[in-house]
Amino acid sequence: MADSFGGGREPWLARQGNLRNVVRQELVTRQLARHLPGLPARVLDVGAGQGTQSIRLARLGHTVVAAEPDGGMRAAFDEALAAEAEDVRARITLVDTAVEALSDQHQPKTFDVVLCHGVLMYLPEPGQALWTLSDLVAPGGMLSVLARNADGMALRPGLRRQWADVLDLLDEAAEPQPHYVNELGVRARADRLEELASYVSGRRMHIEAWYGVRLLTDGVGVDERVPDDPDELAALLAAEERVCSTDPYRKVATLLHVIGRRPAVTDSGR
Repeated sequence: MADSFGGGREPWLARQGNLRNVVRQELVTRQLARHLPGLPARVLDVGAGQGTQSIRLARLGHTVVAAEPDGGMRAAFDEALAAEAEDVRARITLVDTAVEALSDQHQPKTFDVVLCHGVLMYLPEPGQALWTLSDLVAPGGMLSVLARNADGMALRPGLRRQWADVLDLLDEAAEPQPHYVNELGVRARADRLEELASYVSGRRMHIEAWYGVRLLTDGVGVDERVPDDPDELAALLAAEERVCSTDPYRKVATLLHVIGRRPAVTDSGR
């Protein structure tokens, strides 16, 4: 993933405080909160990036192994972590590890919560990564996957009146493995809910819930700041949270957030 993400790192980090990323991170946090186990849970955050979700979970009291293969992203994570309280820092272990090596290198062998956010779009295909991650979920545990939604690819240019791009992305979305160039300038891949669900369900797990992430604000510019008025931001987030949990709107959100659950008692343990 580090190699494919490449030149996207610097613009990604520069835009962390802008509206689009604030909406993304806040919606993911709220959606996760509906499914997290009690404290303290063992969390694995794969492709942890600058550490937003890892740090939020550690603040709640969970222990986190954050796996991030990109050195620049780890440096940003370390910088953010340095500003946290000592007890939060103590709950996070940041490691230089790619998806492919996870099952071989880290203890514990299973986790109560496994996060894979914004990683699949930089892999050639989702299957092997989802199988690896699903096998790291403990009985009763959950897998949280955030991926680019192939069924929503044409919406953003439509909101921006970029009609030729709408037609191009509709054509691309019809391909078995849709690709696009994201706003970091990186070529990436999109997935469909049904395919993600089939990979997760094939590892003795089930899909507990799924959500959209970022719909109403997806057409704004990448550099647009959050509203100065906190009441306006709260209303915006409430509207995004509602539509991204409601059909038919969530089906065309920019990102898919899929929650998988492993049964508390496996077949072999009955």
